[in-house]
Amino acid sequence: MKKIYLLTLLIGLTTTIRAQRFEDHFEERTLRLDYTFCGDANSQQIYVDQLSQMPGWYGKHTRLAEVPLKGNGQLIARDAATGDTLYRHPFSTLFQEWLATDEAKHTPKSFENVFLMPFPKHPMTVTIELRDYHERVNASITHRVDPSDILIRRIGERDVTPYIVLQQAKDTTRCIHITFIAEGYQESEMDSYLAHCRESLDALFHHEPFQSLKDRFHITALLTPSVDSGVSEPGNGIWRNTALGSHFDTFYMQRYLTTLHLKRMHDLLAGTPYEHIIVLANTEHYGGGGIYNSYNLSYTRGKHFRPVVVHEFGHSFGGLGDEYPYGDNDPMYFADTEPWEPNLTTKKDFSGKWQNLIDAGISGMVEGGGYLSKGVFRGHSDCRMRTNEEPEFCPVCRQALTRLIDFYTK
Repeated sequence: MKKIYLLTLLIGLTTTIRAQRFEDHFEERTLRLDYTFCGDANSQQIYVDQLSQMPGWYGKHTRLAEVPLKGNGQLIARDAATGDTLYRHPFSTLFQEWLATDEAKHTPKSFENVFLMPFPKHPMTVTIELRDYHERVNASITHRVDPSDILIRRIGERDVTPYIVLQQAKDTTRCIHITFIAEGYQESEMDSYLAHCRESLDALFHHEPFQSLKDRFHITALLTPSVDSGVSEPGNGIWRNTALGSHFDTFYMQRYLTTLHLKRMHDLLAGTPYEHIIVLANTEHYGGGGIYNSYNLSYTRGKHFRPVVVHEFGHSFGGLGDEYPYGDNDPMYFADTEPWEPNLTTKKDFSGKWQNLIDAGISGMVEGGGYLSKGVFRGHSDCRMRTNEEPEFCPVCRQALTRLIDFYTK
């Protein structure tokens, strides 16, 4: 009886392992899923907009059903026949940030969102879940994706945006793909844009753990000229015609620089090797923004360009939270919920974060972070995720980034 049990267990384990082989369920192509997220602080909805397929897949090929961080939402793809989870992808969105604003209390709005997953070989169900700041699901949708659906658009096969390779990864099959996009650079300013791309890379790889793990990154730069030079500054009455239509004053915060046009962004990226996106804005106006597993955007023509682009990449790639206070109104962190960001804690469930660094006498618990002065803790007095003046990521953030890079490349 014991032998039968062990044999059954072994067969089950083998089946689980085989179920996670990329080639069993996916092709080396990308399924792009466009959604509309809409609502207000009281009610949120998700609607399918459009599905597209693109050549090449530049995301993970292993640990497909695992996520390194929770994010504020997840994409979950399941086998339509068996219900087995075959792929998961965590993310955050500008829509979810907006829900914490005063505007969301009285004005419903909609936001574009785009997600990528490997193209399935057979029908799957795709679930999108959004969670509030207490980790409760506040909106979800599940829909069927049939790879033979004739209405799945084919894009990125011709008229592909020109790009250049800035850095070749040692192994392009197990690496992290980063793509730069030019925002607010005219055709005559492409040389300036490429210089800013190289300066961004120099700044990023000056920091650990990126410096030691540099050969795990494959980096390209899209050549995306704008009609106008510079970007929009609504607070100053300035609106410009740019590749991504980005602007300052997001959520009426002067320094918050974002784009709401995610479909336009991914149209420009179609057919190029990309996963993580860095948008460089041709402006002297200080600001930026970074959204986990979506994109980050940074100003370029100012003395804080280098620390800002690194800081925002800490958000968009690393899922790191801001470690500075920014007024205690409209909080995003609460005592009954542990932050999913690896560099912040409310001490609700600290396990697996930086206890090992505390035990080694390297890090500690410093109150203040996540825009709050009380109730949220970080590991060090200063860090790249706290101030522009601090030259490095703190040991807590370095450990979190190393774990993340290993997750995707080992």
